[in-house]
Amino acid sequence: MIGVGIIGYGYWGPNLVRNFYETPDCRVVSVSDLRENQLARVRSRYPTVETTTDFREILRDPRVDAVAIATPVSTHFDLGMQALRADKHVLVEKPMTLDVEQALRLVDEAHRRRLTLAVDHTFVFTSAVRKIRELALAGDLGDVYYYDSVRVNLGLFQHDVNVIWDLAVHDLAIMDYVLPAQPVAVAASGMGHVPGEPENMAYVTLHFDARVMAHVHVNWLAPVKVRRTLIGGSRKMIVYDDLEPSEKIKVYDKGITVNGDGNGNGNGNGARYAMLVNYRTGDVWSPQLDITTEALTVELRHFVECIRENKTPINDGQAGLRVVRLLEAATESMRNAGRPVELAGNRCPV
Repeated sequence: MIGVGIIGYGYWGPNLVRNFYETPDCRVVSVSDLRENQLARVRSRYPTVETTTDFREILRDPRVDAVAIATPVSTHFDLGMQALRADKHVLVEKPMTLDVEQALRLVDEAHRRRLTLAVDHTFVFTSAVRKIRELALAGDLGDVYYYDSVRVNLGLFQHDVNVIWDLAVHDLAIMDYVLPAQPVAVAASGMGHVPGEPENMAYVTLHFDARVMAHVHVNWLAPVKVRRTLIGGSRKMIVYDDLEPSEKIKVYDKGITVNGDGNGNGNGNGARYAMLVNYRTGDVWSPQLDITTEALTVELRHFVECIRENKTPINDGQAGLRVVRLLEAATESMRNAGRPVELAGNRCPV
C-alpha cells in the first residue's frame, strides 16, 4: 500500500485527492493547505484523511511514501526538493519548475536517491493522445509534416506565469510524447493587455532538423473556448478536438502526391515545369477511444505502479525538463521580439 500526501488543495488538489483516494493499492494519508476552510472541505468529504496547515508534517510522516504537489509553480522546486530529500517519491503539477536549472536539480536529486519523479502532464494519459502516438509510431501517418494547435479561452488569468507556461505547456508535453523528433529552435511572440500582468496571448513556433514544423497559438482573451490540433503526415492527417464529446480524433486519408522532379524540360519557348501535384482524398474515420476513464485516473495509477515496480514513468522528470526547456526558450524569444532561440538539448546527462 502506497501512502500519499497531497500539498495544496486549491484548483487541482481536489482532483488529485479524489483520484488517489480511488486508486487501488494507494492510501491518502494527509492533505496540507494554508487555508483552513479548504481543509474543512477535505475533512467533510474524506473523514479518514488527516489535514494540516504545515506541509512539513507530511514530509516527516513515515506513513507517506509519495507526495503530490499542487501549488503555484513558483513553489514547485522548493517543495519538490524538500520532499525528495525526505525520501518521498514526487508527483509535481505542470510545469515542473520555473526554469531549466531548477528542473535539472530535481532530476539529479531524484536520480541520486533512486526515487520516482513525475510531472502532471495529464494530457499524455488521455486515450486520444495515446491513440495519436500509437498511429504515429505505427507509421500510419507517414512522415509527420506539421503540428498545429489552437488552445484559447476567456480566462483564467494567471498572475505568476504567462499564457505560454499556463496553456502551451499542454501542447509541448503532447508534442514531446507524440512526435518522433525533438525541436532544435523555438521562436515566440506575445503580448499582454492587463497592466502589470504577464502576456495573455502568444504564438509559439518550433523548428526541427527534419522537415517538420510545430506551431501553437494560446490566448486568455478569446471569446470562445477552442482546443483543436491538426497533425499532418505524408500518408494521413489527424484532427484532434478535445472538446468533442465522443469523436475526439478524426483520421483523414488525405494528402498530396508529387510527380516529376520540378526541373522541367526546355523547348524553344523557354523552361516548362513538369512537376505535378496530385491530391488524394480517401476515407475519414474515428478510432474507438476509452472516454469513460478519466486521464488523471490513468496517470495516478501509472505513478503508483512505477513506484511499486521501480519503473520509469512516461511523464518522468526528464519529460518535465524537456518541456521546461521549451517554455524557457519560448519566453526568452518572446522578450526579444521573436528572435529564435536555439536549444542545446532536451536531455539531462544523468
